[in-house]
Amino acid sequence: MAQQANITVFDGAATPVTHTLVALGLSTEGKKVKAFWGERATGVPLEAQIRLTLESEHLPSGIVKTTATVEVPVMESIAGQNAAGYTAAPKVAYIDKYVSISYRHPRSTITNQRLARQILTNLMGNVSTSVAAATSGSLPDAFDMAVMPS
Repeated sequence: MAQQANITVFDGAATPVTHTLVALGLSTEGKKVKAFWGERATGVPLEAQIRLTLESEHLPSGIVKTTATVEVPVMESIAGQNAAGYTAAPKVAYIDKYVSISYRHPRSTITNQRLARQILTNLMGNVSTSVAAATSGSLPDAFDMAVMPS
C-alpha cells in the first residue's frame, strides 16, 4: 500500500506552472476512504488554492467506485480602492472542478483498469501516439488496483 505523499503536477497554462499538492491526510467512514491533498503556496489564502480529493468506496454489489476530484479556485479581480483608500481583500469568485470516476468490477484485472484509464487520459489530452500508462502513484494505484494511500 502506497504511503500518502506530496504530488507535483503541472497545470495547462501557456507557460506551465508546477503545483505541489501537500498530503493532508485520510478519513474513513464505513466502506468509504478519502485522501486529501492541497496546495500550500505562501501568500495565497487556503480557500484559493488547488485541492485534490481521492475517494474509494466498496458498493454493496462488490464494485469498487473510485473518484478523483480536482478543484481550482479562481480569484475575483480587485478594482481599485474606495474614497478612503481601502482596497478589499480578494475573494474566490468561483471554483472550476473536474471529477473522474471509475467502477471496478470484482473480476476486472489491473491490466484492464490501466487500459481503460489510459484511453480516457489519451482522449482528454488528444494524444494520438503511443504513450505508456503510469503504473505507480496515488491515483494510478487507486484507479488500477483499488489501493488507497495510507
